[in-house]
Amino acid sequence: MKKLLPIVLLLVTLNITAQHKHRERIKALKVSFITEKLDLSAKEAQQFWPVYNEFDKQTFKIKFEDIKSVRKEIRENSDTMTNEQASAIIAKLNDAESRMHKLRMDLSKKLLEILPAKKIILLKIAEDDFKKKMLEEYKKRRKERG
Repeated sequence: MKKLLPIVLLLVTLNITAQHKHRERIKALKVSFITEKLDLSAKEAQQFWPVYNEFDKQTFKIKFEDIKSVRKEIRENSDTMTNEQASAIIAKLNDAESRMHKLRMDLSKKLLEILPAKKIILLKIAEDDFKKKMLEEYKKRRKERG
C-alpha cells in the first residue's frame, strides 16, 4: 500500500500539469484567434490585452469557482433542500450572474477608450466563434475516441 501512494500522487500531479498546459494552450489559441479577428494594431493590442486578460481572469473565477460551487451544492442537496435553501442558492446564482454582467459592462466601457466600437462588436462575435470552434473540436475528438 505504501508503494501505491507515490504512484497515485504522481498520476494526480501529471493530470493537474496536463490540465494546466491544456488550459494555457487554449488561452494562446484564443489570443491568436481574437487578435486576428479584430485586426488589432500594435498599439491597440498593447492596451487591449491587459484589460481583456483581467476581465477574463475575473469571469473565470466567477464561472469556475462561484458558480461551480453552487452547482455542486444543487447536485448534492437537490433532493433534501428546503425552499429557504433553494432561495439562498438562487440568490447566489443571481449574484454571480449580476457580477458577470457588470464585468461585461465595465469591459465595454474600458474598451471604448481603447478600440473603435465596431471592434468591440467584432470581439463579441470572435468570442462566440471561438467557443463554437472549441465545442466542435471537442465533439470531434470525443467522437474519434469513442
